[in-house]
Order: sequence, then structure tokens, then C-alpha cells
Amino acid sequence: MVATTQPTGPDAIAHREWSRYTSKERWRRYGLMALVALAVVWSLSTINVIWPWLWDAPQQMGDLFGRMFPPSLEGWKDIAWTLLETVNIATIATFFAVFLSLPIALIAAQNTTPNRFTLWLGRFILVSSRSVNTIIWALLFVAVFGPGVLAGILAIIFRSIGFLGKLLGEAIEEIDRAPIEALESVGASRFKILVYGVIPQVMPTFFAVSILRWDINLRESTVLGLVGAGGIGIILQGAIDTFAWQTVATILLAIIGLVIIGEAISAYLRKKVI
Repeated sequence: MVATTQPTGPDAIAHREWSRYTSKERWRRYGLMALVALAVVWSLSTINVIWPWLWDAPQQMGDLFGRMFPPSLEGWKDIAWTLLETVNIATIATFFAVFLSLPIALIAAQNTTPNRFTLWLGRFILVSSRSVNTIIWALLFVAVFGPGVLAGILAIIFRSIGFLGKLLGEAIEEIDRAPIEALESVGASRFKILVYGVIPQVMPTFFAVSILRWDINLRESTVLGLVGAGGIGIILQGAIDTFAWQTVATILLAIIGLVIIGEAISAYLRKKVI
């Protein structure tokens, strides 16, 4: 009988094969992957996909792009005017949303809210705003105020408040306490603490987030016209309904150009602010 010896001490540590996960952790990961795969399979089985249309999609897309070429410049004045209207919707809505979101951010932040009721009120407003898509807000305001630019502006305002208030509230909660304590030690009022201790610290975030939201609103305002809330989406929907595919191509190119310009302006302004 041959006795086998195992290395001991430092030799045992060197001999042991390194493994990132233990056996239990590996089986847990395999179980999670299996659950994700089952969830994906179940999700695909519940949606009604017309597979012949899916296989035929490349041919249909090629035919559609063929009808779009070359883009038509007919009606370019209307396109330019609605592009300007789209920019105005995004800009006006962002302006009002920024100032409306600041007080909500102050009551939604734990270190500046007056009491627990206002804390949950502020967070409820932010969650409600972010839970409803811009198109849904637009449909609601079109039903209330009728089709037009006003419905689009209000839709973007109500959607933007949640985004801006959430990020500003988090920035307020992360401020340095030293200036606040210095103001409190000299008997400054709550209002002066906010003005001189809180707001100056969040101003860079305030401007950066506002510019970012304007960029997002510019993109979202291009589709508001599809539900009658103003902007270039109105003539886009009209061109699609009348099968004017060359005009559709022109409008889509105009939208892409507008978004690229908006992205460049946003990046430049953020670089100056941050």
C-alpha cells in the first residue's frame, strides 16, 4: 500500500487551484441564468409576432427606402417653420420645468425638506412625473386643451419635472455640510441657509442637468405632433398618411440634423458649465 502525502503549509496554498467562484456560487449563477432564459422564452411566447412579416421585413424596408429616394424639397418652408416650433416647444418647456422642479427637489431631499410629509409629497410628485411617458402626457393635454403647441409644452414640462427634480434632489443630499453648519452657528434663517449654503453648491449640477434635459426635450418634441401636440411630428404624420415618402425622407433628415445640432450645442454648453 502506497501512502500519498499532500503538501502542507505554504506548499498547500500554492498547490490549490484558484477559482473565482465557489461551487455553491457557480450553481447559483447557473440557476439565475436558467431563470432569465426561461423568462425570455416565456416573454417571446406571449407576444403575437407574425413571423412571415418578420422574414419579409428586409424586402419591405428596401422597397420603402427606394420610395423615399430622392428626398423632396417641396414644402421646405413648412418643414423649417415646424422645426422652429419644435425648438421653441423644447426650450419654453425646459425653462418652466427647471424653475418648477427646484422647489420640488428641495422638499424631496432629506436634508432640506421641512418634515416627513413634504418629503414624501415631493417624492410622490417626482415619481408620478417620471412614471408617465411624454406621449401619454401629450394625449391627456390634447384632450384637455385641444391640439396645438400648448399641449406639447405642458406635456414636456410635466415629464421634465420628475427628471430634473430627481437629479437635483440627489445633488442637494450630497452637498457639503460645513457651509450649512457655519451659517447655522451665526443664527442664519432657513431661507438664508438655502440661498447661501445650499443653492451655490448645486448650481453647477443645476445648469448641467438643465442643459441635458433641454437636449432630451428637443428629441422628444419631434414626435409630439404625432398625437397633435405641435411640432414637426404633425407634418410627418400627414406625409405618412398620404404616402408622400419622399417628403417623409426630407422630414426625417431634418429631424436628424436638428438632433445633431442640439447635441453639439448641449455638449458645448455642458463643457463650459462643468
